[in-house]
Amino acid sequence: MKIRVVSSKNEIRSLKPDEKMVHLAFRPSNVDLLALLQRCPRLKLIQVPPSYKRTMSSAISVFLDMQGVEVVEGDVWGHRKDLDAYFTVHDQTVEDIRGMVGRGMPPEVMAAEVQKTAKLAPELIKYIARTMASA
Repeated sequence: MKIRVVSSKNEIRSLKPDEKMVHLAFRPSNVDLLALLQRCPRLKLIQVPPSYKRTMSSAISVFLDMQGVEVVEGDVWGHRKDLDAYFTVHDQTVEDIRGMVGRGMPPEVMAAEVQKTAKLAPELIKYIARTMASA
């Protein structure tokens, strides 16, 4: 599973239209988020740092929800954008989450367990678990 890391609003124009998950490493305005949705119509997840999420307007949050785009808090710890434009969630981590979902583990416990081995935000882990449960 790969998450495209976007460092500035200027990068939005260069995104592939089929991107489904992005991490915004800059504080997006409503206009930036609308441009992102126009560029990537299949977008399902936007991850932003916690301090950025708190400053997002409720109007854009409602709009993104209506478009089926989930906004989660989190960071991409240790990722170097100059080496790769994508942050990778390893297949083994996804399989571990899938197994925990299959065993009926609560999301909070699952997030705490996965964080011991993978540098993923709790909300991202819960998102992966929800998508596994519905798939």
